[in-house]
Amino acid sequence: MSFLILVRHGQSEWNLKQKFTGWVDIDLTENGKLEAEKAGSLIKNEKINIEYYYSSFQLRAKNTLKIIQKVLNDNKNFTKAWQLNERHYGALTGLNKIEMSEKIGKEKVHEFRRSWDVKPAILSKTSPYHPINIDTYKDVPIEFIPDTESLKDTYLRVINYFEKEIKKKLINNNILISAHGNSIRALCKYLLDLDNDQISSLEIPTGNPLMIKIDKKFEIIKCKYLDSDRAKDLLVF
Repeated sequence: MSFLILVRHGQSEWNLKQKFTGWVDIDLTENGKLEAEKAGSLIKNEKINIEYYYSSFQLRAKNTLKIIQKVLNDNKNFTKAWQLNERHYGALTGLNKIEMSEKIGKEKVHEFRRSWDVKPAILSKTSPYHPINIDTYKDVPIEFIPDTESLKDTYLRVINYFEKEIKKKLINNNILISAHGNSIRALCKYLLDLDNDQISSLEIPTGNPLMIKIDKKFEIIKCKYLDSDRAKDLLVF
């Protein structure tokens, strides 16, 4: 038996501003840091030892994990993987979600945000928001840097990495992943065998650890949010 803990980063500066963030490397707000501290306290209360830590390449996920580790008094090195990054929102990147809903309609914005295989238009490579122009990604091979992504695209890169680098470790170890709404949605689809309709309605709250108990056959025994007040119905087992 082992535990996989999935944590969406605390509130970011662009979460607060209701902007499509994607691969833009935005940091936490003060409230986001408090959410990360609370996440650490909730995990600490479970009294389990975490052998491996992972985060995306992005500041909001890395800093969330650093705060959690500080609360846990655990200074293990953690693995940073661009494959765990948030979904790339293409030409929507940097735009305000509410303003876009007014401009193109709530249904179209919902389709871009929640559909399985619909991609926004590509983001111009001249944009300062394009990953090729962000120093964080200077060591990522350019052929792996997207111009836009659907949730399906995000799922494929996240799960490919998970199966190659993380899954085998889970049999005998507890693991924590600090990532993003869509990369965690991808993991939930895979782990909990959710269909495309379920994944489209799945919400991942910021800073609320999702703890998944797994047996030796890699079957889910239990799945719960550690902050029950902010739990979402779909993942209560």
